[in-house]
Amino acid sequence: MADLEKKMAASGFWNDREAAQRINEQFSALKGLTAPLTRVARDLDDAEALFDLAVEAGDAGALTETQQKAEGLERDLGRLELQAMMSGEFDARNCFLNVSAGAGGTESCDWTQMLMRMYLKYFAGAGLTAELVDELAGEEAGLRHVTLAVKGPYAYGFLKGERGVHRLVRISPFDANARRHTSFAAVDVTPEVDEKIEIEIPDKDVRIDTYCASGPGGQKVNKTSSAVRITHLPTGIVAACQNERSQHQNRAMAWQMLRAKLIQKVEDERAARQAAEYGQKMATSFGSQIRSYVLQPYQMVKDLRTDVEVGNAQGVLDGDLDPFIQGYLRWRFKESRAGASAG
Repeated sequence: MADLEKKMAASGFWNDREAAQRINEQFSALKGLTAPLTRVARDLDDAEALFDLAVEAGDAGALTETQQKAEGLERDLGRLELQAMMSGEFDARNCFLNVSAGAGGTESCDWTQMLMRMYLKYFAGAGLTAELVDELAGEEAGLRHVTLAVKGPYAYGFLKGERGVHRLVRISPFDANARRHTSFAAVDVTPEVDEKIEIEIPDKDVRIDTYCASGPGGQKVNKTSSAVRITHLPTGIVAACQNERSQHQNRAMAWQMLRAKLIQKVEDERAARQAAEYGQKMATSFGSQIRSYVLQPYQMVKDLRTDVEVGNAQGVLDGDLDPFIQGYLRWRFKESRAGASAG
């Protein structure tokens, strides 16, 4: 961190904005890792001192305050424990989160918008920020798909377990007969990668389309073809961006997302080979159903990989994802250790 601080304090640091931005992000990531350790150590010393004074003075109020501080420290230590489990190459990076409606028309589009709202509320509580990159509104309601750029310490590490199909069961607000419907939406999470990570994409393997950016209801955001969609022909992977100010910026962002998705594909294939070698059942496929949200005839959200269950479904939809994210990280850490032992 000291070396990075020297570089940031040097004159002319911002002359090369891209290089400066990378250094600034590296510094922020390291600070995000070390600052909680420093804070917890300081709070632990304060709690111990307060406890000693409370016992010596027989102060019941101070003892209660000490207990509250201890509970807060326990939560902080739990989060640090989770960070220690995130040792993957990309875990500390920012990421792109994409939610796409499955079969089911308006129902699935509405479910996609509900999931986006859930994630935005989770980000607000977890200290992460999100920027809209691309979205396509549903014909009647909701969203056909949406892509967010998520930034913050360990954004990818915390969100990587959200990849897969999310299933909703509820009484449909779009059904005049108030029947129960099942809707599906697919979530994809890819790490933000920089140009230092080499991946070759020949020009012949991509198709680049430009089109007019649009907002909800199909209204034009502008009259120029500034939005960019890049299709990787060998894999069918698509990356699109329409939220930047110019076609050049949208193209750069779309290329960045495409690189991230292709690198993620390579990582998934490697993990699948490793799982097959160790005889493990690891959910690495984007098409895997990972979580069920039941609102009728009872309320329950269950992760199908870790068996974590929460009865307060509305709380989950309001952003309380910690039980599932923490449950996945602990489950995945246990699985990877078992695989390493088997090897």
